[in-house]
Amino acid sequence: MYLEAHDFYKDLCIDIINRRTDLIKTKGEIILPKIFLSPSTQEWNKYATEGNEELYMNLLADRMEPYLRSSGIAFDRNDPDRNVQGAIQDSNAGQYDVHLALHSNAAPESLAGKIRGIDIYFAPKSVYSEQLANIIANNLKAIYPLPDKSRAVPAYNLGEVLQTRAVAVLCELGYHDNFADEAWLKNNLEAIARNLVRSLCDYFGIPFIPPTALIYGMVSTDGSNLNIRSYPSLDGDIIGKIPNNAAVLITGEIPGWYVVSYDNIVGYASSDYIII
Repeated sequence: MYLEAHDFYKDLCIDIINRRTDLIKTKGEIILPKIFLSPSTQEWNKYATEGNEELYMNLLADRMEPYLRSSGIAFDRNDPDRNVQGAIQDSNAGQYDVHLALHSNAAPESLAGKIRGIDIYFAPKSVYSEQLANIIANNLKAIYPLPDKSRAVPAYNLGEVLQTRAVAVLCELGYHDNFADEAWLKNNLEAIARNLVRSLCDYFGIPFIPPTALIYGMVSTDGSNLNIRSYPSLDGDIIGKIPNNAAVLITGEIPGWYVVSYDNIVGYASSDYIII
C-alpha cells in the first residue's frame, strides 16, 4: 500500500512538501531533485545460483534511470571502479538531495540461505533519512512476497549512510544467499526499480511519471516564453523559460504537462504550447 494510504504519511507528506519548497530556492538559486545513485561494487558477493551483487544492483540501477528521467529527478551514478569510500567522496563533492545505495544482503555463515527480508538502513539522527527509509520500506511491501519483513532499520556503522552530506539510505533488497529472495530479486528488477523511484517521488512530493520514449518538441506560443515549473501546476514555481520556437527534450508526460529538459533545467511545461 502506497504513501497516501497511510494516515502516518498524510502528515509526513505535508512535511515533505514544505521541505521541497525549502529546497526549491536557496540563496536565490533553483534546486531541483537530484540524487546520487550508488549500486554495489561488491562483485565478490556471489549469488546463490549465479551472478553477483555488483552485477544485479547495477542492472537495477539501469532500470531506474528511465523512471528517474521521466519523473524529473536528475541523477549521477557512482564509479564502479571505485570502492565505498570513493562513492562517499564523489557524493560529498556534489550537491545532492539524496544518496541512495543499492545492495543485496547475505546471512552470517551459520545461517546462510535461511534468512529472508528487506532492510532499508537510515541515519538515526536524521529525520529525513528515517522518513525516506520508511517510505521505501512501506512501498516495497506491495511487491515483496513477505511484506512484514520489509522494514526500516537504523544504521550505526554504514559509511554510505552516516558519512554522506546528502540525506542517505542504504537498501538491502533481500538476501542473495537465499534461493527464494535471489529469484524474487532477479525476476522483479523492473518492478523494484519502478517502486524505488515512486518512493523517491513520494519523498520529494512530486508526481511519479512512467517513462515514455525520449522525443523532442517545439515550443509554440504567441511569441512569449514558455515557463518551466517546479511542479505540474500553475502554482508551481517558475524555474526556467523556453523561447518560442525552441526545441525542447520531453522525458515524461502527465495530463496537461510534459516533463522537459532545457538548458540544463529539468521541470514541467504545459503541453498546450509544445508541438510534437
